[in-house]
Amino acid sequence: MRIKDRVLELLVQNSGKYMSGEEIAKSLSVSRTAVWKAVNDLRAEGIEIDAVTNRGYCISKGTDLLTASGIRSNLPENLKDIDLYVFKTVDSTNTVLKQKASEGAAEGTVVISAQQTAGRGRLGRSFFSPSDSGLYISILIRPKAEASEAVNVTTAAAVAVCEAIEAVTEKKASIKWVNDIWIENRKVCGILTEAAFNMENGKIDYAVMGAGVNVYTPDGGFPEELKGIASSICGESKASGLRNILAAEIISRFLEYSKDLSGKSYIDKYREKCFVVGKRVMVVSGDKKEEALVLGIDDGFKLLVRYDDGREDRLSSGEISIRL
Repeated sequence: MRIKDRVLELLVQNSGKYMSGEEIAKSLSVSRTAVWKAVNDLRAEGIEIDAVTNRGYCISKGTDLLTASGIRSNLPENLKDIDLYVFKTVDSTNTVLKQKASEGAAEGTVVISAQQTAGRGRLGRSFFSPSDSGLYISILIRPKAEASEAVNVTTAAAVAVCEAIEAVTEKKASIKWVNDIWIENRKVCGILTEAAFNMENGKIDYAVMGAGVNVYTPDGGFPEELKGIASSICGESKASGLRNILAAEIISRFLEYSKDLSGKSYIDKYREKCFVVGKRVMVVSGDKKEEALVLGIDDGFKLLVRYDDGREDRLSSGEISIRL
């Protein structure tokens, strides 16, 4: 790791605290001149670092940087040694992690980025992933589960993300079946699960759970096509270290729930947080659209609906829209 990266990691670990050049140099076993140069290089990259005479350096208040050490420091002891890759930008965290999975990456491997240039959502849609306002995270699991349980990777992630958001903010998060997380009638997170299957035994070889979380409102706001639909967890007010804490919460909660892809350990939580139950929705299937009343969610996470002509159905996939 380059000296400037080590200096940045140290400052992030000590967010809110001033560290003298001498203290940093001693911690990293480098010269004070090397520290001074590293700080200048980081500032040239746009990272705001305060410097106060006789106090030292400190990450500026309101700067929220994603770093591997910052995330690890918030993970439980049993997860501190997971394979964790943090990037400034990638095309897609799912794409990067699927490549690692095909090369034999271990269960629990995580890829995180502050930006995606080709983020993807369900049904082949692009996912808006601007720089330094979101958390784009993919987690690899290798469950001993049937292919039919692949959808439960998404439902486990939905509960994990809701709980993670609520653990680090005062906001109440809810689920729009099957994979969107909403706060105050706006979408703040989308989840995309991609899996590979063993054709011989019909089981899941590996699954990659990808989540894109709008933590802050991006500079310039959301694109016109997303206004009125998308929102962020924290608006424009940044909090130092929040994205690292949120990432750690998502990782630990998802990996725990993924041990039980039957969903028995979290289905009641999913039902409780799924706000579409009891609501009228538009069921979209290809070019066909039909209004229906949502009756509930069965034990396989299928959406139970009743159409206006009295027909009832169990939706295992597809899309619904709702007016609030």
